[in-house]
Amino acid sequence: MLTAASRMSQSQKRGVGFKSCGVFCTKFKFQTETRPGDNCTFFLRAQFECQILAQMAQFGFENDITGILKLDMPITNAPIARWQRKASSSNTSGVNTLSPGKSGNISLSSSKTPTKTPGKNKKTPSKMGGDRFIPARNNKQMDVANFLLTKENEPADANPALSIESQKAWSVTLNGYNIEDAKILHLGGKPLNAPEGYQNNLKVLYSQVSTPASLKKNRYISSAPDKILDAPGLRNDFYLNLLDWSSRNVLAVALDNSVYLWDASQGDITLLLTMERQQDYICSLSWTKEGSYLAVGTSDCKVQLWDVENQKRLRSMISHTARVSSLSWNDYILSSGSRSGYIHHHDVRVPNHHISTLSGHSQEVCGLKWSPDGRYLASGGNDNLVCLWPRVQEGSSNSDGQLIRRLSEHQGAVKALAWCPWQSNILASGGGTSDRHIRIWNVNSGSCVNSLDTQSQISSLVFAPNYKELVSAHGFAHHNVAIWKYPSLCKVSELNGHDGRVLSLVLSPDNATVATVAGDETIRLWKSFEMDPVKKKAKERLVNSASSVIHQSIR
Repeated sequence: MLTAASRMSQSQKRGVGFKSCGVFCTKFKFQTETRPGDNCTFFLRAQFECQILAQMAQFGFENDITGILKLDMPITNAPIARWQRKASSSNTSGVNTLSPGKSGNISLSSSKTPTKTPGKNKKTPSKMGGDRFIPARNNKQMDVANFLLTKENEPADANPALSIESQKAWSVTLNGYNIEDAKILHLGGKPLNAPEGYQNNLKVLYSQVSTPASLKKNRYISSAPDKILDAPGLRNDFYLNLLDWSSRNVLAVALDNSVYLWDASQGDITLLLTMERQQDYICSLSWTKEGSYLAVGTSDCKVQLWDVENQKRLRSMISHTARVSSLSWNDYILSSGSRSGYIHHHDVRVPNHHISTLSGHSQEVCGLKWSPDGRYLASGGNDNLVCLWPRVQEGSSNSDGQLIRRLSEHQGAVKALAWCPWQSNILASGGGTSDRHIRIWNVNSGSCVNSLDTQSQISSLVFAPNYKELVSAHGFAHHNVAIWKYPSLCKVSELNGHDGRVLSLVLSPDNATVATVAGDETIRLWKSFEMDPVKKKAKERLVNSASSVIHQSIR
């Protein structure tokens, strides 16, 4: 049995514990205090405790019923409340507008009421469930993407149940492909077409449509010569001009002290002349425009004139004091350049052939060319100069010509000279080993239009009118022939085959073949400029019509 004092203290303690229960705690305290020392105190206390528990249970039940009636839980099918829409739009815009260049101090609290009106500054909403950056995707892609993303965060299995091969087999069987090789997201479906009536106002800067220039096919240029002729006894001298092709398709070549003729049409070879003295040699050759006569410059300071058809020497002209290394015709005027640096004009119609002397070079004149229209004579010398001279005046005799221009840009000997057939004021010149440059001149102004460093000695130049190209012959160090597009001087092709330096080159009468002679004692013919048959027939018709008009005017 417990004493009254001990029961009172325990009941008081329990009464203090029920202070939060309000009136029930007060009643319990009153009863315990009005009956001190009663044996029934324990029974009354138990009775009140049961009453309190019952009332508390009823209170909790009433609270549950009140909560249900108040509809605090959200209704699934009901529209979203206005304050929820404001909170979600403000949170979404705050996250989307965060960029590296802007401040990141964005409040994440959703308890505050948004300050902006929902209708203002509202972006166009995207469709539900869609993504404008991924136009087509299916649930399978999203499932695979979710698996790949969550798989990276999962810990590795210490004891894998399946091997890598079996996992791959299961993946291929279930998904149709290996999940390890799958992409997280990928575009699918065909691109959407522009709506009807849509017009793109952007300016087109680039197009894949081929231009006419890009449709042009480059012609085939054979890298092998069409013919190779032996030239034994050829003098390997850079300053000599030992090859020329006539308008009658006869090729003349000087071999030591003899001159041979090769008929390109028939293939016949003819010995034209041999020097009387063994120590003398041929230095230069030049055909007349008609191809009937051949001028020959020799080492004994003479210029000989030969009738090729009759194989007869017509005359021997003596005026120089050194070997004659260059020759050029202008109608009945034959110009000759010698090692002395002087240029002589010869009128082959009269007994006193020497009519003029040009003195503009201090060393050997190794290049000499009259322009196609006969207005200018270009001379190149071992003194690195290019000189321009006027035409010989009618009836002039023993008068020195006046120098028009002296071009001194070259740093080496100038032997290679060529006039442009379709531009009479254009002259091309090439320098020797110390220069190696091709220079294009406008003789009217004296300006250098273009220049190119060929990295090799230039021994000869000629224009090819069929394709408007420039052909150059090279000595050290390339020993080849190069074809350049005019006027850009872009390289079209190279013709390799000579074992020694190429000394000279000439063009055939039909402008389709170029002949080269080199120090390896060979002559090579290259068919590099054959015209298209259609263009060739059109050109022949044009020439025939022009000739018929000339005949009618003569009649």
